[in-house]
Amino acid sequence: MNLNPQILIIEDEKNIAMYIASILRGASYRSEFATSGICGLNLAASLCPDLILLDLGLPDIYGFEIIEKIKSSSDIPIIVISARTKESDKVKALDMGADDYITKPFGSGELLARIRACLRHHQKTTRSCTVYKHLNFTIDTDKRLVLLNEEPVHLTQIEYKLLCLLSENAGKVMTYSSIIEKIWGPFMDDNNQILRVNMANIRRKIEENPAQPVHVFTEIGVGYRMAENDAG
Repeated sequence: MNLNPQILIIEDEKNIAMYIASILRGASYRSEFATSGICGLNLAASLCPDLILLDLGLPDIYGFEIIEKIKSSSDIPIIVISARTKESDKVKALDMGADDYITKPFGSGELLARIRACLRHHQKTTRSCTVYKHLNFTIDTDKRLVLLNEEPVHLTQIEYKLLCLLSENAGKVMTYSSIIEKIWGPFMDDNNQILRVNMANIRRKIEENPAQPVHVFTEIGVGYRMAENDAG
């Protein structure tokens, strides 16, 4: 598996959102966009994007409030893209947790360079275990690869993030609620069904016999535990 980063655009002007999406598509990024703050928060919770491009001037929620809500529960990097040029707005956004601030109008080259820099910085600061290995199963977060018997495993973005989270806590039981909060955020209803569906899909892809797993175990009524990391 080798997924290109997914970027969420939260921008109320649809033509601008589609323009940004076309820039991202040309650079091989995957993208989704929302034209309201509520929709943006819901997509951020469900998609777990690698990066968010956020306009401050939204019709329903102040962009600053979105920064606060997302950063209170996740470390998803946020680049503000706004027509507001006041230094006070830039300082406020950055102090609230935004990772960068670009003013409109902007060039495609500048936007892509800022995205690359932000993703690089985020990967360096969040990577805790670059290689997880157990028996015939490997996760290499440096290369964004998941291998079974040395063959790539094709996963969705959510499945990949679930496996990375479990591998970072290998040997420890992670409760259903803690996994849901870390992957989908606090805006997701505390419903284990979406987690169970994703874990069942993961097992079909990485376990030779999903009924008798050797990599990811269910602690009934509590959560999930990944086998100890053989790579140390």
